[in-house]
Amino acid sequence: MNILIVAKRILRQFFRDKRSVALMVVAPVLILSLLWLVLDNDSRTAEVAVVEAPEQIYEQLASGKMEVSFLDEKTAQKQLNDADIDALLKWDENRPLLILEGSDPTDHQMIRTSIQEAMGVDRKEAVSIQYWHGSEDMNFFDYTGPVLIGFFIFFFVFLVGGVSFLRERTQGTLERVLATPIQRYELVGGYLLGFGLFTLLQSVLIVLYSVYVLDMYMVGEMWRVLFITMLLALTALSVGTLLSTYAKNEFQMIQFIPLVIVPQLFFSGLFPIEGLSSWVQVLGKLMPLTYGAEALRGIMLRNENLGDLQWQVFMLLMFFAIFTLLNVKALRRHRNL
Repeated sequence: MNILIVAKRILRQFFRDKRSVALMVVAPVLILSLLWLVLDNDSRTAEVAVVEAPEQIYEQLASGKMEVSFLDEKTAQKQLNDADIDALLKWDENRPLLILEGSDPTDHQMIRTSIQEAMGVDRKEAVSIQYWHGSEDMNFFDYTGPVLIGFFIFFFVFLVGGVSFLRERTQGTLERVLATPIQRYELVGGYLLGFGLFTLLQSVLIVLYSVYVLDMYMVGEMWRVLFITMLLALTALSVGTLLSTYAKNEFQMIQFIPLVIVPQLFFSGLFPIEGLSSWVQVLGKLMPLTYGAEALRGIMLRNENLGDLQWQVFMLLMFFAIFTLLNVKALRRHRNL
């Protein structure tokens, strides 16, 4: 009987905690649905530009599993540089030359095989291969590395910043600060600056370890990578402190992870989503990690400068500004400053 009494008490407590119920029911369903969306997709086709090729070659390529377009060489090279196409096929001294975009090594073999099969190329007439970005030695870790850097920075900054701010509340520090004549924006700015210095140090450590110890592929300048990771860390910090105002303890803070952090991983570029429905791709554009991962990939794999990444930088700054303003308003829960 005592066992049943204890069990009933635990069940009553559990069902009173609606967040725990949501974590047990909603989170697994959400994550499995996201996995289904991004993994149950075989519609990925290579986009190949053809320059001055015989008409029959174009027809043979178009009949395969590729999206083929006729372009002039200048336009094709610009699209190749912007990673808008996967490969460029042209004729160099009467010999086919295939220039791969190169930043995604998972497409290399598929494109080479598809083009050789479509053209009927035999051993006597091999296609010459060049790389616009990257190299033949790039592997899957090099391709996913920038996304993983962005994800781990976002995840740990979100967790550490949110839990630290939560402790400020639960230990009474926040109440003592609120008793002083301080404005809400000053308080939020001070916390973001203080926690931001530690998160910046963490970001630098992760980037340096990835590049110089794990030998992750890197062709861009280090300061650009650190700048993007700083923006990403500040955004994660503002999200973490905002959500911590709605948590009563550290366990409730951790409950936000499968609902806020995990979905971003699926849409940040770790899994291909180009062939998915448009609404799924729009959903990915609503997540800060998407823009951070795009910027890190552009710098580390394609040596893009900040001028090429204006949209990604703008979006990260906008997310940071929005969540910071929401932090200021959320402090009304504790005192109407």
